[in-house]
Amino acid sequence: MELETLSKWAKLKGIDLLGTGDFTHPDWLSELEKKSIESDSGFLQHNGMNFVLSAEISCIYTQGGKGRRVHLVVLSPSIEIAGQINERLGKKYNLKSDGRPILGMSAIELTEIILSISEKNLVIPAHIWTPWFSVFGSMSGFDSLKECFGELERDIHAIETGLSSDPAMNWRLSSLDRLQLLSNSDSHSPEKIGREANVFDLDRLTYDELYEAIRYKERRKLACTYEFYPEGGKYHFDGHRLCNVSFSPEETKKHKGLCPACGKPLTIGVMNRVGQLADRKEGFVLKNAPPFESLVPLKEILAEAMGKTVASRSVDSEYMKLVGHFRNEFAALHAKKSELVKAAGKRVAEAIVRVEEGRVEKVAGYDGEYGKIIIFGGKEKELEVGQKTLGEF
Repeated sequence: MELETLSKWAKLKGIDLLGTGDFTHPDWLSELEKKSIESDSGFLQHNGMNFVLSAEISCIYTQGGKGRRVHLVVLSPSIEIAGQINERLGKKYNLKSDGRPILGMSAIELTEIILSISEKNLVIPAHIWTPWFSVFGSMSGFDSLKECFGELERDIHAIETGLSSDPAMNWRLSSLDRLQLLSNSDSHSPEKIGREANVFDLDRLTYDELYEAIRYKERRKLACTYEFYPEGGKYHFDGHRLCNVSFSPEETKKHKGLCPACGKPLTIGVMNRVGQLADRKEGFVLKNAPPFESLVPLKEILAEAMGKTVASRSVDSEYMKLVGHFRNEFAALHAKKSELVKAAGKRVAEAIVRVEEGRVEKVAGYDGEYGKIIIFGGKEKELEVGQKTLGEF
């Protein structure tokens, strides 16, 4: 996850602007300063890729007699301002201990510090529904932004929906209507860049334009978002990974929130938690909200279509061929079926179209276990297996 590799994969995906991640780590900030050019746009540039200074910070503290664990994303307009944040936080905490530092301060305290250094900094609650480390997390979160941020709630202008929820799930909470619903990839490896993404309609690619687009939802600068299927995330359903127990909210209720295998409380997932806090019915559509698309990473589509693993050489070769043909991964995922057939054959083309149209089977993730999005399944899969077996004879 160095600048050279980040730049390479962002281009392959079709991304124009990528977060640096981890600017709170002094060594990484120094690396960014040495290896990139800080332009007048407020972004860093390396090998033709634009980077916005970003960091994720973990706040672990006690509030209201309960342990809280909240992750916050910070965006900053310059290396100088990012350095000031590090200097302030570094007086009390060891920022070298991790790329995502753990601070024993509340979300309120951290937000006050970040915004006191510059009003152009942005604080964005990260993956707001995940059970263990988020604003609304079932295990350590709050029931409202007001409860978490107090009077500083007014300075929160956007949230991350996270991999296990999509905008439609968040529309069920009227308290979130004023906020931009951002979808960031939260990637911890280069190939997972772009598994979620935001499409902005900016006059110019500058930090000021990005800041305005995020802060002022009514200006409609967020054109759409690309989403992970929420069922594919690690925490969509309730369950116990070690007990191999996965429950929908209805099943959890029948079992009184307890695991039938070990008797301990289940990890309550995103779908259940949304239902607990929602003041609107499932299926509610927020008027004038930016649209969104549910996608599956191209390598995963190719692996299923080809009957291979994602890590296989043949999948990697086909991926690079298609990305080269269509310029980038997002372009390939949005290409016409006729073009896909010419470039990749009927089966791969059919797989990509099925994903785009939502004609997939979904097995929900739970308790840290990724879900599965199955493109060719059910009776069709049985038929394929049967044909293969017959062919072998």
